[in-house]
Amino acid sequence: MRKFLVNVNGTSYEVEVEEIAGGAQPAQKAPAAPAPAAAPAPAASGAAETISAPMPGTVVGVNVKVGDTFKRGQVLLVLEAMKMENEILAPRDGRVLNVNTTKGSQVNSGDVLIAFE
Repeated sequence: MRKFLVNVNGTSYEVEVEEIAGGAQPAQKAPAAPAPAAAPAPAASGAAETISAPMPGTVVGVNVKVGDTFKRGQVLLVLEAMKMENEILAPRDGRVLNVNTTKGSQVNSGDVLIAFE
C-alpha cells in the first residue's frame, strides 16, 4: 500500500492505494472510497465471508444477486454517502451467498451488505 495526500475543496485527506504488480490490470474507474476489507477466512474452506458498509449511506445500486459469481475488483454495489457514489468492489473472486440490502436502503457503517464464498 502507498499513502497519498489528496486535497478536495481545501480539505486534505490521507488515502492508501494498493499497487498492483506488473500493471497488467485494465484501467478502471477508481472508487471514491476504499473497498471494505473482507473478514479473513480461507477460500478453500467454503466458509462465508462478508462485505460490510465502509460508511453510513444509501444503497443506490445492487449489481449482484444470490448465486451470481464475480471477479476480484468487480463492482458489487454502489453506496451514496455525502452526495458521492462509492463503488463497493469485490476483494477476490467468489459467489454470492446472500444479499442483505436492496436499492434505496439506508445502511450504517459496519452493516453486512453481502455474504459470499
